[in-house]
Amino acid sequence: MDPHQDSGAPPGDGGAAVREIACDESGSDGENLTGGNTDVFAHAGVQVPVADAARALREIRDRIRSPATEYKATHLLREKHRTVLEWFLAPGGPVHGAARVHLTEKSFFVLDRLAGVLLGDRGAAAELYRTVREALGAEDGQRFLSVANRLLRTRNGAEPGSSVPLFFETLDGLRRACAGTDAGSALGRLAAGRGRAEAYRTGLLDGPAVRIPVLNPLLPAIVATAAYWSGPERRPVRLVHDRQNLLTPGRIAWVEETARRSGVALTELRLVVARDDPRVQLADFLAGIARNAAGDALRGDGDPGLVALLRPYVDPASLWGDGGTADALGLSAPNSSVRAPN
Repeated sequence: MDPHQDSGAPPGDGGAAVREIACDESGSDGENLTGGNTDVFAHAGVQVPVADAARALREIRDRIRSPATEYKATHLLREKHRTVLEWFLAPGGPVHGAARVHLTEKSFFVLDRLAGVLLGDRGAAAELYRTVREALGAEDGQRFLSVANRLLRTRNGAEPGSSVPLFFETLDGLRRACAGTDAGSALGRLAAGRGRAEAYRTGLLDGPAVRIPVLNPLLPAIVATAAYWSGPERRPVRLVHDRQNLLTPGRIAWVEETARRSGVALTELRLVVARDDPRVQLADFLAGIARNAAGDALRGDGDPGLVALLRPYVDPASLWGDGGTADALGLSAPNSSVRAPN
């Protein structure tokens, strides 16, 4: 049996020397970050004893009284259950002071990875983000993000070799439209990256059997979660995570090795069935609440009260580009501190 897979044993809290963190995510669209269902990806980690987590789940069921066999964040987010949502997040609630959520703004993530691949400079993502959001307009900005997403994703659903010409044709058209402006200069830097783009696509075809998708936010978010809980003192951490198809043994090995190379004392990433571990279910609630609240705020339809409750939980290392919502979430923007796959 793979040691990273669910062993069937009852979940535990970890040994005294190892901090065991239960994790889950919300908002996963794989590598489809510009045409998916959500604007935000959230990855939550919770450090709560199993017995306390089970007690919290019973309390939520008693308060909500839904016949559903499995509760999700949507149950807590219903207006009629607002008091339960507030209790869950507020001081004195079951996860207060014992949980963090790492947020990824998907459009900024695409530009962050694009800058890394084409320019070898992820610091250029901030300028690209401003260009896309402020200079190109909604329609052209979305078109640019779409072709960038298609260029970077492992499987782009198109004829082999078509994503590079499509991206640079789109880029050239936008550059001409923005000629003589700061936006034109920012886009012009990308035009010199065609050779890097070709090499990147070739590498996807000829690369290693264990492929680490540049464009999927889950893997770097797991590394960031481990880094938060390990802390500067490098306390040993074990992550207990809901099973995901992406988390193959080879990719788990990449997460563990990447964390260790970054100075994070990640001892293990172990997969479990969420319904068998009440701690993972609490992480699922927090991730879903955070993804919903941050996404609404990003679209200008946020709930200030909910964002204020969420703020103490947000990981400062979250990958975020929008300055208008960053302050409310307690973040610096742009923030691209999450390590990219090699």
